[in-house]
Amino acid sequence: MKYHRPRGTQDIVPPNVYTWRYVEGVFDSTFLRFGYQPLRTPIFESTDLFLRSVGEATDIVSKEMYTFLDRGGRSLTLRPENTAAVIRAYLDGGMHRVAGISRLSYIGPMFRYDRPQAGRYRQFHQVGVEAIGNLSAMLDIEVIEVVMTALSELGFEGLNVKLNSVGCPVCREDYTTVLGEALEKHMERLCDDCKVRARINPLRVFDCKRDSEVKKELPSISDHLCDECSSHFAIVRSLLRAVGRSFELDPQLVRGLDYYTKTTFEILHGSLGAQNALCGGGRYDNLVEQCGGPSTPAVGFSAGLERIISVLPAGVDQERSLIPRIDFYVACADEDSAERALKAANVLRTFGNVEVDASMRTLKTQLKHAEKTRARVTVIVGADSPHRLRWKDMDERSQVEVEDDGLRSFADEHSKHGNEGMA
Repeated sequence: MKYHRPRGTQDIVPPNVYTWRYVEGVFDSTFLRFGYQPLRTPIFESTDLFLRSVGEATDIVSKEMYTFLDRGGRSLTLRPENTAAVIRAYLDGGMHRVAGISRLSYIGPMFRYDRPQAGRYRQFHQVGVEAIGNLSAMLDIEVIEVVMTALSELGFEGLNVKLNSVGCPVCREDYTTVLGEALEKHMERLCDDCKVRARINPLRVFDCKRDSEVKKELPSISDHLCDECSSHFAIVRSLLRAVGRSFELDPQLVRGLDYYTKTTFEILHGSLGAQNALCGGGRYDNLVEQCGGPSTPAVGFSAGLERIISVLPAGVDQERSLIPRIDFYVACADEDSAERALKAANVLRTFGNVEVDASMRTLKTQLKHAEKTRARVTVIVGADSPHRLRWKDMDERSQVEVEDDGLRSFADEHSKHGNEGMA
């Protein structure tokens, strides 16, 4: 082959694409049930948007962004995550001028120059929601309930909710000082990346997968929360228990983005090993203001579709039940019948989906293929019967002849008698 897909990307081809559409559909319908409206943003934004929101000390900004200059010399970046883009759109579209809570959802590709591994790609896909405009801990719970509901509908069980609070700028300033002093004592044990993080943004040390032993010895942010953050976190825990959600406190859970405040959470699945987080999120009460808007609290989550699809429960039949059946398969027996076959297909598309076999293979081969596609009805067109079609019910194994001119009324009558899948 002359060309191959770029490293860290994938082609989503049939039948796998139907699994993707099914999973996306479950999330989309769940979002609507909770009152979240879909939003679409460009796949590239001003680089400064991500520098200011995600944070220069994060791995995303320092190592993973796809950044380029356009023909006008402007620095643009393929979106590595979507929350910052949603907030930019929220402000750009004037939604901040409307009273109340803006509930927004999204789905689409993101881009990070990362080392490809199981469930992780350089072009990957995320779904997520953002609830913008209120400080209430009820919204923290609602966001967790949204994703847990969708995952439950996909058949997941035994998921683990990890929970933490990363405080606000007030209490985090004191904690950062204490953490920085503690890191100085362990500087020789830190990896090269964490030595840099310790000086730029000490909290980012908790993102490291290598310095796990050092992290166990560091002070916990839970012991340095201000009264407001401590109270908010207590309410979050209480409300989670009230709705019957178990959770595990993880004082090292800070998420890989600088904009988080107060609540952070991840939902874990045991079958993914070290990369076991299906999704994560939290509160980001200062991001709207950082992007040039008024002081506006917000909370949200994002989930990676690649990871979710890679561990779908066995009950989701990806090979059969998710692939839509063909309602009508038109078998064309010879070249002389091509015009009639196309006309028949156009009539039948009023009542369902249609596949026309234009291969001119033997009729026996075409009928075998019709069975393989699980067609409900095969309509056979051939020169041996110039004005009649053969209507073959593939489920009942019955066959009748239908006049070409009577196909529409026959199909209409057939659909009225409850033939599944027809309009």
